[in-house]
Amino acid sequence: MTTCKMSKLFLKQFFVLLTISPARTISFVPQHKPVIESDITKLKQFIQNYKKILVVTGAGISTESGIPDYRSEGVGLYARSDKRPVQFQDFLQSKSVRTRYWARNFFGWPRFSSFLPNQNHYTLKQLEDDGKLLYVITQNVDGLHYKAGNKKVVEMHGTAFRVICLSCDYEIDRHKFQKTLEELNPNISIESQEMRPDGDVEISEETMASFHVPQCPHCNGNLKPHIVFFGDNIPRHRMDKIDSLVEASDGVLVLGSSLTVYSGYRIMLEAADRHLPIAIVNIGPTRADKLATLKIDARCSQVLSPLQFGR
Repeated sequence: MTTCKMSKLFLKQFFVLLTISPARTISFVPQHKPVIESDITKLKQFIQNYKKILVVTGAGISTESGIPDYRSEGVGLYARSDKRPVQFQDFLQSKSVRTRYWARNFFGWPRFSSFLPNQNHYTLKQLEDDGKLLYVITQNVDGLHYKAGNKKVVEMHGTAFRVICLSCDYEIDRHKFQKTLEELNPNISIESQEMRPDGDVEISEETMASFHVPQCPHCNGNLKPHIVFFGDNIPRHRMDKIDSLVEASDGVLVLGSSLTVYSGYRIMLEAADRHLPIAIVNIGPTRADKLATLKIDARCSQVLSPLQFGR
């Protein structure tokens, strides 16, 4: 397939994405009961009671934008596939693993990078504008908080929108890197649209065998998306920032996270040690339910959309 035809195909896929109905967008949201009106009132009161709320967001805040998560019952990646995320050590040690990852990421990028914020993200932007929000700590790498206009954001697990070298300080915008991949792989065609939370799609072994991945132009090192892979560690300076935010906050609000990953659960433990009130909105149980002052079992937008602050 020529580069021109590939561009037309990607453009067509983009416009299909723009026409996805709300019902189809919600397909990655697990089954849930209608929200109880009193829960909305309780969350509104929680937000009104505090002036420096630290918000921790997970994949559940972005599933309504059409991005699947890993763990949701019936609809998460783990439920729909036996595939698992790339482990950091495997990425470091194996050229074939790196090639496989970048090939999938290459095909998934046009769609992944075009996802738009939903009402959940815009509600947090409103809370920031109203001076109620201390900061957002997100476990997501989709950049949707920034797209919604939030400025006070810590991307705990990094961002899919930057690419870094593992051997030097070289860094490049992911969109620019996509152009480099296109130039190196002009005749590769796409076979699948099975989207993963980090932007990967499923492609054939034959395609991966012929896929070319560039090395760092400065030192010839290996290139990696600027995200924390499974088995990798969050940078110390980022954890220090998160610790300082917990210390500065007067309440913690969790949105769309089961807190299964310890880095998120650790924030709850620290908040509990400081006797901070914790509110959790998530479909299904979380690891920190016993620490919560308020737990609401609901889709995030069911609870956030009715809230009106400073409007």
